[in-house]
Amino acid sequence: MKSTMARAATGPMLLPEFPLAGDLCALVISTCVAVIELRIFEETAKRGLFDQKLNRKLLHLTFGPIFMLCWPLFSSGWQGAILAALVPGVNIANVLLIGLGIVKDEATVKSMSRYGDYRELIKGPMYYAITITLCCAIYWRTSPIAIAAICNLCAGDGIADIIGRRFGKKKLPYNTDKSFAGSISMAIAGFIASVWYMYYYSMFGFVEKRFGTVVGFLVVSITSAFVESHPISTKLDDNLTVPLSSVLLGTLVFS
Repeated sequence: MKSTMARAATGPMLLPEFPLAGDLCALVISTCVAVIELRIFEETAKRGLFDQKLNRKLLHLTFGPIFMLCWPLFSSGWQGAILAALVPGVNIANVLLIGLGIVKDEATVKSMSRYGDYRELIKGPMYYAITITLCCAIYWRTSPIAIAAICNLCAGDGIADIIGRRFGKKKLPYNTDKSFAGSISMAIAGFIASVWYMYYYSMFGFVEKRFGTVVGFLVVSITSAFVESHPISTKLDDNLTVPLSSVLLGTLVFS
C-alpha cells in the first residue's frame, strides 16, 4: 500500500515530463482562482449584499479550503510546496501594505475587516495568510498537521462566528462573549473538513486514510474550539491562537 501511494504521490499533476513548467502552470491557475474569489467578496462587500461581518467570515471560511483544492496541481517536492505557498504569501504583503496605510484599497478593507478599519488587516487577516502560507510551505499536503490547522482556522472558526451570532443564546460560563452553539459548530466543522481533505488527498496518494488520523483530527478540532472560545483568543487573536494550537497539538497527535 505504502509503495503504491508513494508512486502515486510523485511527480507534478500537470505536465509530468516538465516539472517546473507544470508547477508554473499550477501557480497561474491557483493564483487566478484566488484572485477571482477575492474579487467576488470585494464586490459583495462594496454592494452590501451581506452584512460586513458575515461577508468577512464567508471569505475567511472559503479562501483556505478552496486554495487547498488546488494543491494536487503541484508537484510533491519542495518546489511544488514553495510555489504553491506564493499564492497566499503574496497576500501577506498585500494586507501588510494596506494595514499600514501605504496602499489604499477600500474594497479589500471592507471584505476583510470587522469594522472597516484598515489597521485591522495587520492582525487577523495577516495571521490568516501567514498560517496558510507556512502550512503550505512547511507541512505541504502529505501532513495531517497542515490539514488540521487550515481546516480549523477556516472552516471551524468561520462557522463558529456565523452560527454563534444566530443561535448563540446560551453563553459559555468562562466567556460570555462565546456560545455553546458557536464552539460546538466549530469543532464539528473543523473535524468534518479535516476528514474530507484526508479523503481528498488520499485519492492522489498524498496521505493514507487511517482511523487514528480521524481520531487525531477530532482531538485537534475540539481543542481548537476550546482555544477559540477562551478569553485569551479575544485578547490576542483567534487567527493566531487557533492555528498555533492546532500545529502544536497536531505535532504531538500525528507524530
